Amino acid sequence: MALPFLDAMLPHALAAPSTFKSWEKSNLSHPRMICCYVPNGVNIVEWVPQDAGTGYTLSPTLEALKEHRGEFSVLSGLGHPHSEGGHSGADTWLTAAHLKSKPGADYTNTLSADQLAAAKHGRETRYPSLQLGDMSGTGAAGHSHTLSFDINGTPLPTENSPRRLFERLFVAESAGDRAATMKRYAERRSILDDIAADAQTLDRRLGTGDRRKMDEYLSSVRETEKQVERLQSWIDRPKAEVPETGLQLSSQPGNAHDRPMWIDVMLELAYLAFITDTTRVITFEWSREAGGYGGGGENHHELSHHGGDAGMLSKLAVIDKFHLSRLGRFLGMLRSTEEGDGAMLDRTMVLYGSGMNSGKGGEHSPKNLPLLVAGGQKLGLTHGRHLAFDVEKHPPMSNVLLTLVQKMGVEVEAFADSTGTLTGL
Repeated sequence: MALPFLDAMLPHALAAPSTFKSWEKSNLSHPRMICCYVPNGVNIVEWVPQDAGTGYTLSPTLEALKEHRGEFSVLSGLGHPHSEGGHSGADTWLTAAHLKSKPGADYTNTLSADQLAAAKHGRETRYPSLQLGDMSGTGAAGHSHTLSFDINGTPLPTENSPRRLFERLFVAESAGDRAATMKRYAERRSILDDIAADAQTLDRRLGTGDRRKMDEYLSSVRETEKQVERLQSWIDRPKAEVPETGLQLSSQPGNAHDRPMWIDVMLELAYLAFITDTTRVITFEWSREAGGYGGGGENHHELSHHGGDAGMLSKLAVIDKFHLSRLGRFLGMLRSTEEGDGAMLDRTMVLYGSGMNSGKGGEHSPKNLPLLVAGGQKLGLTHGRHLAFDVEKHPPMSNVLLTLVQKMGVEVEAFADSTGTLTGL
């Protein structure tokens, strides 16, 4: 005979709400950037406001962020002109790459915008950037588990476990652990030295095309050498001391009951990484493309293929509002933390959206992407408006990416297919 349902069973059946409390004050004044990605597009009819400018009316979906109205901008009509759309949206969201641009290659990606910012700020933080997602690793080409790609277009792996992420960021290592880590770094350096020597010998016997390929390969080796040097320089520096209080580190991304709590705790860890200056650049893929859940375990991917069905669109809008409610909570934590002459949100830029538009009929288009940008007002961003662009002219989302990396202090005049910074942002 089965036991009756008891209150004591509740934490295992339903995720308990978070008890994490944001810190009162930050003693920093650095620019930061986090890019939050939701897959499968949104119910675009309920998402895009009907009017534009500063006096626009919040759409039914964006009502979930009404308390932050003056702290974010809605962007519509932008897209990735060179993207093929579909379920490769996460692969190209921060790169704007044409994945089949190289003859003879099935997949070729390029540098993501976050890594431009990481290259500048990473010298001053333990981690140049963090990659978070609901599935660890890199995934497959065209169905990426990550938003971040290095200078050679190589995907950077994500972490999906709150417990592992917390230990990586904030749990001190023993002397034995540090010695073992230094040994691993030394072995990596030795292997890289051998590779460089062999490559030099080989290079003298190669033709022009092969030498170009070898240069790309050696560039990747040099980047790896720099990473090892960075890691060695931080090994004896103590990590920030952060208590586990209120952090539900056992939350699981693939458990439908845990889903709201898992998103919350990953954003809490992002907040802690920022406030301790452990990193200044984070990407967070909330779910991979062709996957995902709503707040009650709904099949997000299935609903994105709605075919214009009103019932499915309504359910998709519920998922969209759920996601924005979690984003709103994160913005609230940043806003409530005093920093300098403002709040932590004023120096933290939050890019949120998707790399596809599931459209009015369920098509997976790279045009008119659902996007919003929040925070960063002390960095020069202005908010409280709907910036509406002509969908048919398809202005590049790269203009947004260029704007953000410039606000991060990166001295660059262009990014990917950008035509300039985004007017009005």
